[in-house]
Amino acid sequence: MTVATSSVYSFSATLLDGTECDFSSFAGKVLLIVNTASRCGFTPQYAGLEALYQKYKDRGLVVVGFPCNQFGEQEPGTAADISEFCQLNYGVSFPIFARIEVNGAGAHPLYKYLTREVKGFLGTEAIKWNFTKFLVDRSGHPVARFAPKTAPADLEEHIETLL
Repeated sequence: MTVATSSVYSFSATLLDGTECDFSSFAGKVLLIVNTASRCGFTPQYAGLEALYQKYKDRGLVVVGFPCNQFGEQEPGTAADISEFCQLNYGVSFPIFARIEVNGAGAHPLYKYLTREVKGFLGTEAIKWNFTKFLVDRSGHPVARFAPKTAPADLEEHIETLL
């Protein structure tokens, strides 16, 4: 029997540095959860994600990055490689987690929850590519899903509404 999950706060995940992060620590925050990759055509979105984080973090936004290697093997590095890449190339200061899977039997439970709660194009659950974005309200409920091609700056109106 599957127990229904009521919010993202019931999940935890491992950060790049190996520490476990309980998502209940984000209670009351607006979250932008993104599956990322360092060798993708959308990788420059890291800059836009960092800009959103800097602009809105004091008002309660947390951008959360989840590296994933399931799409064209575009995130093959170690945790140290990913961390160094994000810091050196984009000055990323928002939380980046250890690499996960977002689709299939090995998908992280958080992503199983997100894709079940907020469907993609034509009602699909599967993540189609890197930099798919989920917006989560202050109660921990996913409220919107955005395609990889959606630029982070295009999310500002949606974020403002939740802040």
